[in-house]
Amino acid sequence: MRISELSSRSGVAIPTIKYYLREGLLHQGAQTAATRAEYDDSHLRRLRLVRALLEVGKLPVASIKTIIEAVDDEALPIHEMLGTAHYALGPTVEPEPGEEWRTARADVDALIDDLGWRIHPQAPTRDELAQTLVRMRQLGLRVDLRPYVEAARRLVAEVEMDTIPFDGPRDAAVEALVLGSVLYGKAFDALRRMAQESESARRLT
Repeated sequence: MRISELSSRSGVAIPTIKYYLREGLLHQGAQTAATRAEYDDSHLRRLRLVRALLEVGKLPVASIKTIIEAVDDEALPIHEMLGTAHYALGPTVEPEPGEEWRTARADVDALIDDLGWRIHPQAPTRDELAQTLVRMRQLGLRVDLRPYVEAARRLVAEVEMDTIPFDGPRDAAVEALVLGSVLYGKAFDALRRMAQESESARRLT
């Protein structure tokens, strides 16, 4: 297909497609003339992935390039490819000085060990959860994550992971992971707030 058809089918404007091509976010089409190239379904899939990363994941171009490189590296196992995208979705958390941080980080590591979860030692989610524990304790909130652990485990194992096409194109798997992580997370947060409102009404009105 010509770039005009690619634009029409993907919903991405031609100048934006050309920008993605220049930045290396979209692979080049097959040259049929000096100023003409042909594109195929792989370009449509890649555009969907890039849009998911930009519009849903809210990732900077530099992070998207890293993910695209992982997608294109066929020697990289799918688990590691998905991990590259997964880690990019979270915030960057810097370890804090002091005993509060060391205690929280040790508690996170112990929780992971107790659960038997296979989490990389350098996974940024370890620091993200540690930072949350520090803030909860500073504010005097009760720290009991067991109900949340079980809810997260069931949601991921019984629902979310089944939406990822592990046997399909690599960029389709990453797109599904990004969309699921962000959108299921937003839906769950909204449902929690609705449940809080309903329970407040039940108890207080």
